[in-house]
Amino acid sequence: MSQQTSVLYDVPGPRQRRITLISSVVATVLLAVGAYFLIYRPLDDKGQFSMELWGPLVDPSNENFSQVWDRIGLGLKNTLTAAALAIVASLVVGTLLAVLRIQLKSLTRRRFTGMATPVAYLLRGLSVTLSAVTRVCVEVFRGLPVVLTIFFVARGFPEFGISFDTLWYLVIGLTVYNSVVIAEILRSGMEGLPGGQAEAAAAIGLSPAQTTRMILLPQAFRIMLPALISQLVVVLKDTSLGFIISYEETLNIGKQIIGVLDNPIQVYVVIAALFILANYSLSKLAQFVQRRLSRGRKSAGTPAPQAPPTVLASQAEGTGGN
Repeated sequence: MSQQTSVLYDVPGPRQRRITLISSVVATVLLAVGAYFLIYRPLDDKGQFSMELWGPLVDPSNENFSQVWDRIGLGLKNTLTAAALAIVASLVVGTLLAVLRIQLKSLTRRRFTGMATPVAYLLRGLSVTLSAVTRVCVEVFRGLPVVLTIFFVARGFPEFGISFDTLWYLVIGLTVYNSVVIAEILRSGMEGLPGGQAEAAAAIGLSPAQTTRMILLPQAFRIMLPALISQLVVVLKDTSLGFIISYEETLNIGKQIIGVLDNPIQVYVVIAALFILANYSLSKLAQFVQRRLSRGRKSAGTPAPQAPPTVLASQAEGTGGN
């Protein structure tokens, strides 16, 4: 192992380590000096670090502290609720759409032998048509900005006499956009697997639907999990677009607080920290799930432990004596 490592990567010597250390220290000092003169000093000169602006956010004795955090807490609750519903719905719809596209693609290549010729042509035409329709839908909804999707959902449903709470307009808009993206992630993951797996499944008598459900889809989830995590983080951040339909999520409530207290930098710094914390927690949760899946897969492939030869011999002697 050490020989392979030395071939692929040369361990830096003392001189190179000194150069790397000195470069890192110099870069850190330059960044600190730049941050002080370009960020801290201009903000400090304009009084942006005064407790008059930060007090409602960090000082419990401030008269506005409890009201501000009650409003931020409400916005954070609404944000997490919309994100959780949109994530679950996007995963379910996206998975179903990916499986549907894979099945339709396999049907377009099928000859339907053994059926009457008109029926075979009808089934093949129907498969090709449905495959084209699903592809067009995916390309259309994936190409639209998510803010337009949310707007069209919020304005379109009432035109047909269907009214929901603003939460559901936001959830539906996010689901429409993100489900097609997740579907393409999973579809590309399934189509990127070695073709021999599907052929082996067909050889043992599995149908295309069983092959997709039992073999291709679980592997696609494991392989494409980093891309899925990134998309789920996007869902959480896109809840901030609820302002266009007057949904009181965190960013919208932050604008209301700014309108009263006139401290935009301070409020947006706090909201940014909350979003970073929520996204980091979501990423760590997904990584935990990925480790559990990998550990379960390894344990499932581990053979059962064998008894030592001495134990087997003693068992054989005991059996013979009886």
